[in-house]
Amino acid sequence: MARVNSPYSNYAHAILTANALRAPDRTALTYCGEQSFTYDQLNRKVNRVAHALLAAGVEPGTRVASLMNETLHVAEVYLAQMKIGSVVAALNPYWPADTLRQVVEHSECTAFVYDATVEKLIEEIRPELPGVKLWLRVGGPAESSVDLDALAETASEAEPPLGGYGDDLCALYYTSGTTGLPKAVMHTHASSLASAQIWLDVDRDQDSVMGTGAIIWGIGFPALVGPAFYAGMTLVLEQDWGPSNFLKVVPREKVTHVSLIPSFFSALLGSDEHEGVDLSSLKAIVLGGEPLLPALRERIMKRVPGSAIYSYYGQTEAPYTCFGRHDDGSQDISSVGRARMSCAVRVTDPSGARVVGEVGEINLNGPNVMAGYDKQPDKTAEVLRDGWYVGGDLGRMDEDGFVYVLGRREDSILKGGQWSQPVQIEEAAIEVDGVAEAGVVGVPAHPEGQDAVEQKILVAVVPRSNTSLDADAVKAALAGRLPAHQAPDTVVVASELPHTQDASGGPGKLLRRGIRDQYADRVR
Repeated sequence: MARVNSPYSNYAHAILTANALRAPDRTALTYCGEQSFTYDQLNRKVNRVAHALLAAGVEPGTRVASLMNETLHVAEVYLAQMKIGSVVAALNPYWPADTLRQVVEHSECTAFVYDATVEKLIEEIRPELPGVKLWLRVGGPAESSVDLDALAETASEAEPPLGGYGDDLCALYYTSGTTGLPKAVMHTHASSLASAQIWLDVDRDQDSVMGTGAIIWGIGFPALVGPAFYAGMTLVLEQDWGPSNFLKVVPREKVTHVSLIPSFFSALLGSDEHEGVDLSSLKAIVLGGEPLLPALRERIMKRVPGSAIYSYYGQTEAPYTCFGRHDDGSQDISSVGRARMSCAVRVTDPSGARVVGEVGEINLNGPNVMAGYDKQPDKTAEVLRDGWYVGGDLGRMDEDGFVYVLGRREDSILKGGQWSQPVQIEEAAIEVDGVAEAGVVGVPAHPEGQDAVEQKILVAVVPRSNTSLDADAVKAALAGRLPAHQAPDTVVVASELPHTQDASGGPGKLLRRGIRDQYADRVR
């Protein structure tokens, strides 16, 4: 039997066209306080862009590298591409030119759409991308590029032929790429729609207004734009979403819902600029991406007493899998919440068995999980196990299903069948007399054998000024302070430890991988 495709399994139709049919006169989007569109107006504008893309030669399945800074362009062009079924390769405009070039090549994009803000980047990488046969520019004409605005100006406002549904590939969203080239995470129309349902778990009404800034390209699009439109909210798009502009936009647009990282509020409330600004419209603050400390939660609650505070947990590969509320006493402050409706989460021990109350690997499942990494079947198999996404985070789950995220498995150490975080051992090490700094890593206990998971603990220590350290003495001191599964197997004394460099010129984040590379051969 031939597949029957419902238009409501097309991502853009489900989040935009459906609302244009249901509430055509409701405001869908405002842009920088200068432009405003109803759902009907925005849908018709997106339709024109979709017809323009088709006229330029973009077809269902065409992989389109999309590099834009202006948030209105991102919203319009992504939605148009998704309607016609082309695959959005959602590029990060802050990547260096060489990374952009390699990603576009690896993703086998044959078309490239960009806006005027990235003109210089395009000039640099274009000669090195012979596989891209079609270049499209938003924001005016350019030599050797199709003027997408001119095509859209006279295009039809009717619904374009839909070209993607359900399990069809919708977009490629890229990981951060901290250990190599960013991996292309494949999301389908179905998985993208599952992520769009996040606001169904948040209190809202017909007057709800979602505010966000420039961070909507990439996974930010299905995490911010999609949910707002799916829920029929008004989306306030800005180019700047820093604290200063936030304090202008929230009262101006009566923003009710925001999704941010906790450190945003550390910056916002760390100065006196917010004092006297009316933030009373805020009703829901969704926080994720890093831990929310109790003191900061209390400061937010005091500053915006009428707002609910929610937490979420997920990754690009499985956005918004866990969800919880922090202001009403329904969960512990250190928990990220429980699996949201239709999703599942579990914690497993090294054998893969589900455990409760113990530290293990966090497994995520649900319709929001990616289809895999593009052209990387081995890496896909590493993280997708029997339908579960196992992305390398360690945590525990209590008897009520609340999840506590402890850190990355790649930094964690498995010894004696138990997981430990390096920081636990590092904190003990710097308490040893004469130790100024410590870095801890795990190395395979039997690198050539079958048991490559079990690890030994390597501790690198730096002595204080005018102090000498004896490695064996430090090892003995730690053995007396720590349980057996955290006791070091090898201690090395180093003049310094590897760090990243930050803007201040001082040492940045500790590079544990560098410690492993330098000293793993000393483990005995």
